[in-house]
Amino acid sequence: MFGFAHLWFPPERNCMVNFGKYFTRDEFVCSHTGEAKMNQDFLDKLNQLREYYNKPMIISSGYRDITHPIEATKRSGGAHTTGCAADVMVDRGDAYKVLELAFKVGMTGIGVAQKGSARFLHLDSIESSTERPRPTVWSY
Repeated sequence: MFGFAHLWFPPERNCMVNFGKYFTRDEFVCSHTGEAKMNQDFLDKLNQLREYYNKPMIISSGYRDITHPIEATKRSGGAHTTGCAADVMVDRGDAYKVLELAFKVGMTGIGVAQKGSARFLHLDSIESSTERPRPTVWSY
């Protein structure tokens, strides 16, 4: 719409979120609420990673509201509820390269799912806390 496809003006925040050169709002929308409350610093890191990677990156999950079925089962909302996380579809050698670049751009949480057909990397840049210590890496 009028050249602003990558911009989103969240009603509850008095700021403009720029999804950057490589991504659109639609890629980060919560499938439960239709919202995409993404953090600008995280989006900047993800765009920098994509620039270095120099290949398309498919986002399988971005923002999730705390009412999203996956988040609702947790004691408290996960990284996706902060707007500082995304799951990227990638496998094998490409996963290795994305991991290397994720460390370079300052991602603090990395989840690795490399079994079966749903291969992805969870990437986040949330701050360390008692509940969510960072930096950390885990597997699914």
